[in-house]
Amino acid sequence: MFHLKNIRELTCLFVTVCILTSPSSADDQDFMEDFLKREYSLAKPYRGLGFSSSSQWDLMGTAMVTPDHVRLTPDLQSRQGAVWSRIPLFLQDWELKVHFKIHGQGKKNFNGDGMAIWLTKDRMQNGPVFGNMNQFTGLGIFVDTYPNADKNHDRTFPYVSAMLGNGTLLYDHDSDGRPTELGGCTAMARNAIYDTFLLARYSKNRLTLMVDVDGKQEWKECADITGLRLPRGYFFGASAVTGDLSDNHDIISMKLYQLTVQRSAEEEEEEEVTIPSVDNVEQFRVEIQEEEMSGVQFFFTLLFSILGLGVLAVVGLVVYGRWKENRRKRFY
Repeated sequence: MFHLKNIRELTCLFVTVCILTSPSSADDQDFMEDFLKREYSLAKPYRGLGFSSSSQWDLMGTAMVTPDHVRLTPDLQSRQGAVWSRIPLFLQDWELKVHFKIHGQGKKNFNGDGMAIWLTKDRMQNGPVFGNMNQFTGLGIFVDTYPNADKNHDRTFPYVSAMLGNGTLLYDHDSDGRPTELGGCTAMARNAIYDTFLLARYSKNRLTLMVDVDGKQEWKECADITGLRLPRGYFFGASAVTGDLSDNHDIISMKLYQLTVQRSAEEEEEEEVTIPSVDNVEQFRVEIQEEEMSGVQFFFTLLFSILGLGVLAVVGLVVYGRWKENRRKRFY
């Protein structure tokens, strides 16, 4: 039979074990609390979106509002659309949760091109980078659904990646953005039977990307980039583009949360940056090696080379024969 003292000791032990073993709600980044910021968020019934002076979001291109989503592009060729916030972001620590859907009639690798989430200095700009300008200044998060580079590269599409632009860097479509990619992962988000989500968290110069596309309602880490510095006063947006291949690109919601984070005195005194940058950016560089020739390619290359040499030899013999005949006639 337990005495009261034993019960108290067991209770204290139980509480201590629970505290030590429970997962941290701050996710190892000292998060204390988060707050939904409606002025930066886009959700049903999509009020504050349109062309009036009181709107908080602008539509561009083929983007249109329906009761269930904001469709950036329909499943048609050569379309481009976007939605952009009118309010510049001045939050120091934030988390963006995007509920999106990419779907269409095309078979795998016969669809395109993809969509992007932006936090950039300039807004409402048309361009070739998933519907936005190239040489942008700020953060681009891409959901690329079509492999432009050779299919033998070691990644599966759709592919989510992050790029930080400083106004001079170019996104290279031919290599699917690999030279400027800071991190990424495969996310089978196209024609998914489950709801598909993307999360971007920025705090203490650290960007974390997570995805949830398989219906498990669990975040899977996609990229973790430290030493990433973003200026304040940039604009959120989402864009998409189709070319010869197409898809529906839909935004169901974009919800922004302000994070309250504990900071040291040194962190509080850190100067704000005016140009986006990444510490030790060379660690993210990816060399695109030329693909080695396959056996079939080598065979046909050799075959056509031999045929070409044979044709040249025949032409040479014919020309030589005619020259020799003409020379002989001159002696008669």
